[in-house]
Amino acid sequence: MPENKFKIGITQGDTNGIGWEIILKALADPRMTELFTPVVYGSPKAAAYYRNTVAEIEAFSFNPVASAAEARRGKANLVACGETADIAPGKPTPEAGRAAVEALCAAMRDLKAGHLDALVTAPFDKETVQADDFRYTGHTEYLAAELEGEAMMILCSDVLRVGLVTKHIPVSEIARNITKERIVRDLNTLRRALIEDFGIVEPRIAVMALNPHAGDGGLLGREEQEIIRPAIVEAFSKGVLAFGPFAADGLFAGGGYAKYDGILAMYHDQGLAPFKSLSPDGVNFTAGLSAVRTSPDHGTAFDIAGKDKADPQSMRNAIYAAIDIAEHRRAWAEWTRNPLQRAERDRGGRDVSVKDLPQTEKEV
Repeated sequence: MPENKFKIGITQGDTNGIGWEIILKALADPRMTELFTPVVYGSPKAAAYYRNTVAEIEAFSFNPVASAAEARRGKANLVACGETADIAPGKPTPEAGRAAVEALCAAMRDLKAGHLDALVTAPFDKETVQADDFRYTGHTEYLAAELEGEAMMILCSDVLRVGLVTKHIPVSEIARNITKERIVRDLNTLRRALIEDFGIVEPRIAVMALNPHAGDGGLLGREEQEIIRPAIVEAFSKGVLAFGPFAADGLFAGGGYAKYDGILAMYHDQGLAPFKSLSPDGVNFTAGLSAVRTSPDHGTAFDIAGKDKADPQSMRNAIYAAIDIAEHRRAWAEWTRNPLQRAERDRGGRDVSVKDLPQTEKEV
């Protein structure tokens, strides 16, 4: 396989958070540029500032480029964007939020143009990014608006993959946003992602209940009986190996999650709380879209920004996951581009004979 076969975009995130620190720590290892071609989108000023706050990394510099199309193999490339007048580690500011959005939009332009194979995003602050031209509650919602497909937030690690039916909405709105049609759609999206993006032949999916004790037969809520279970039955009848609904505490505390290739949770914290407990260095993957995007599964961590305390492992894992998923997608597209014709049995149960198959061209 050729070296640096994947070109991965990395956005700076909030310039006052830990984004630059984890990017620098991840890319400082020279083996990273042997694995892929990094294209970072962000402020050279912020990069230099945080480089001076990080100890014990080897000599490191960026190769400046105008876009990912100019990125050089074997180098960590930098597209200058998202500048800020002031860098104030640990302080959420509208200026830092705007810088994060500018970097994200620049990366999106290159992603849409086909100059990137995948995108990895450092965390931003959901409040300070809000503006007249950016009204999204997170990266996932922005990506869903910009790219083709049905976006699904999947938290993944070596031991667990959790998809979410509802994402960044208030708890008071969760129940009315859960419908049979939505669950069926998300089960299909999760199944497709597990097959095409993770290479699982036919995944088994556990579906979590909404209410405590899976509703206790309707005593604690009827969503399980009226919405979730009928959705599972319909999806199963269409070929999705979906099971449940399971009470969340029992599924995770008893280790039952290990029997499944993926889990569909009804809401954000129901899926993320156990996931982060079991996989502290996991990855957030936006599935179901025309392009691959991953990110660390943590936030801006303003409390430790600029103090050289941030652990880059989740960022590394996000990069590795982006490469693996992009490779799986490429392989899946190749495998399914021209599939072999299936030989079907006739009514008598006899296998189709070679002589009954369509004639091929004669050899020259």
